[in-house]
This record gives sequence, structure tokens and C-alpha cells, in this order.
Amino acid sequence: MQGFDTRSTSICTDASFIASVTPVGIMVAMKQVLTIVVKLQPTPEQAAKIEATLQAFADACNYVNQHTDPKLTNKIAIQSLTYQTIKNEFNLVANMAVRACARVAANRKVAKHKVAKHKVAKHKVAKHKGKPVKWFAPTSIDCDKDLFRFREHDWTVSLATTHGRERVKLKVGNYQRGKLKGRNPTSAQLCKHRDRQFYLHIQIKDDAPDSPITDKVIGIDLGRRDIAVTSEEKKWDGLHIQSVRDKFSQVRASLQKKAPKGTRTTRRRCREVLKRLSGRERRYQQWLNHNISKSVVKRAVELSASIAIEDLTGIRERTNQQPRNKTERRRSNSWAFYQLRLFIEYKSLGAGVQVIPVSPAYTSQMCHNCLHIHPVKGKSYRSGKIFKCEHCGWHGDADFNGANNIALVGLSINQPGGTGLSCKLNRTPRYVQLSLFDDFRATENPDLSR
Repeated sequence: MQGFDTRSTSICTDASFIASVTPVGIMVAMKQVLTIVVKLQPTPEQAAKIEATLQAFADACNYVNQHTDPKLTNKIAIQSLTYQTIKNEFNLVANMAVRACARVAANRKVAKHKVAKHKVAKHKVAKHKGKPVKWFAPTSIDCDKDLFRFREHDWTVSLATTHGRERVKLKVGNYQRGKLKGRNPTSAQLCKHRDRQFYLHIQIKDDAPDSPITDKVIGIDLGRRDIAVTSEEKKWDGLHIQSVRDKFSQVRASLQKKAPKGTRTTRRRCREVLKRLSGRERRYQQWLNHNISKSVVKRAVELSASIAIEDLTGIRERTNQQPRNKTERRRSNSWAFYQLRLFIEYKSLGAGVQVIPVSPAYTSQMCHNCLHIHPVKGKSYRSGKIFKCEHCGWHGDADFNGANNIALVGLSINQPGGTGLSCKLNRTPRYVQLSLFDDFRATENPDLSR
């Protein structure tokens, strides 16, 4: 599991893509950003300079955040107000001062977007969510091509610090060497991890292969009882990861109870064990989601199929409003469904597989065999993990039925007019999916149409 400390991958989701409309659908050419995490091996003197630079950058961010209007989110406007001051006062090079202004602006934009997103979805916003950071910690610096320069022949990087440039050795493994060989990266992030060591997150951009339009779609139903169930009858049990999380929670609770009590030796040992356990549960969940996503994408490549996955955005806000005990809340809030979706998306992007997020509305209530929904409002053919259709007689795993419905919706979006399902292109995808199932329900019982 240590591999997840030294490598990670992300998807370029900003405006760095080109979309062109074709008669059969929308083809999107995207850039994939691969983030290679490499450990630095600075000398004690270099480590002190890097530490001082991180602190100066954080102080500059805090100064900008405190001396500008909190509603100001334009980085150019923020830069015009504070650039010269932070450059001189905190001894920053020009590009680093610019990056400090950009970080504050980006933080405010993200907070503003979160609040707007919750308001549109009519979710209650928690007090700690949607608020800009009041204090920036000295843990990272965004670097451009002038703040860091990678050199392959001796595997070193030249970093700009508040005390001049420093050439620092990299500790690279075979994975990092293979990804960085022959590259000239122009962006990175200098970070200080929890182990108090310095790492460089080097970003490599590649053109993602085209995702061809296909008439085959693999549907994925996400859940807690089964982490994922596909329309190919492949499933991953979620009870094991739940038992692992429960065990970690019990151990942490026991150690945290003993840590402030007992002898000095007992307190020290409790703190040491807590530190050793820190991150182990998270790494195990990452490892599991990486394996699941790899298997799903591999199968999609074998079948030349697209992947349809349910969009569960906002599910925590909805479920957290219901009265539940402490254990159930912890289990629900530790459900890593979005991480699994991100892993599937970035692996699919690199493999040329199209991913189609669809609304989960009615996918658990409709029979995939006859497209029938229970005619009585409030009732369903589903009972726990079993789905039994009284219209056509099909019965089986409820999550498998949901995965097939998700595949049908994904196919109707991928090839509108190509199946018996209706899909109105002049609406947004969310309303397309809702109207699709509303049409089914109205067909079966006109009294239920909205």
C-alpha cells in the first residue's frame, strides 16, 4: 500500500479541452494530467531553506487573505492590490508572489461554488462548508516552469527559494522513472507531507485517446452492501471494508481514551500506535477502489464498451438529515463512492473509454426486463437485495437490476434515438434522465404522470 504515497493520477477538468459536435453525438478531446509524486532528498541546509520558503509563501497567502475584500475572487484584481507588498515583505520571487495571489483567489472561488451548488440542489449547507480558509498552513507551494526545473540526466530539480535557487536530488523508483523519462514538465507542487518529508508533485499532460461512440454500455450500481455491481454480473462485496473500518474505529477509540490517562509510558505508546495507524485505513480504501476501477475499465476495453455510472452527488446531505445512530452516520460518511467514480473516470480517460454519469432516479424501482414500475405510489418491487417484478416475473439481485437500468439510460444518452428509450437533447442530462423515467411511469399508469 505504500505505493499510494508515491504516485497519484488526476484528471484535467478545467477548460483545457476541445469539444466538437458531430451528427451522432458529442466528441470531446481532453487532456489527461498525470501527477507523479516524488520524494525530495535535500541536505539539512536545503531542507531549512525549503521550510523557510513554505512559511514565507503561507504568510504571503495569509496577508493577501486578510488585506483584501473576502468577496474578491479575481486573481488579477487581488494581484494588483497586494503583489508588490508581499513580494518585498516576504522576500518572494515574482512568480511565487503571483502564485500566492492565485491560491487565495482559487480558494475563494471554490468556497463560493460549493455554496452555490448546495443552494441549487436545495441542500442544507454545514457551517464549516463553503467558507474560505481563514489561515493557510505552510504545507505546499504551486510551482510553474520558472519556480522548478526538472533535469533527467542526474534526476534532480532546481527549486526557487527565498534564499536563491537550490538543486535538490530526487528519490525516484522505476514507476517514476518510466513516467518522467523524456519529459519536460512545466508545473508541479512542492509539498510537505504528514511524515514531515518534502515531496514534489510533478504534473505531466498527455492527450487522452478518443472515446468512440459504441452501442455497448456497462452500467455500474454503487452501494454500501455491495461497493459496485455491474451489468456484467460482476460485484464487489462491501461488508469486508465495512468490518475493516469498524475495527479501525474501535482501535482508535480505545487508544484515544487511554492516551490522556495512565503512566507516561502508556501515554507515549498510545500516541505512537495512533501515529502508526494514521492513514492506514485511507490507504486500504484507495487500494480497494483502485482494484475495482482497474477491473471495470479493463472489462470495458475488452468489450469496446462505454461505462455508465450513477451520479450520487448530494446523497450525504440528503441522508444526513435522517435520524441515525452514531455508528450508522460514521459508516455512511466514510462511504468512498466519489473516489471510486474519480478512479474509474481517470482510468477510462487514459484507456479511451467514455464514462457517462446518469441520475439514479427510478433505477432501483424499474424492472430492466420489461421497463415496468410499480403502479402504486410509494411501493416498489424491490425488497432489500431482492427484486421481483410482478409484471413480467423477472426476479434477481436488486443491484444487478439497477446496474442494467443505469446501462440502459447511459445507452440512451450515448446514442439518442438508437434504442426504444426516449431522450430529448434540448434538455440538460439531469432532466433528460428524469423525464425518461417519468415517461415510463406515465405510460404504465397515466394517473402518476407529473
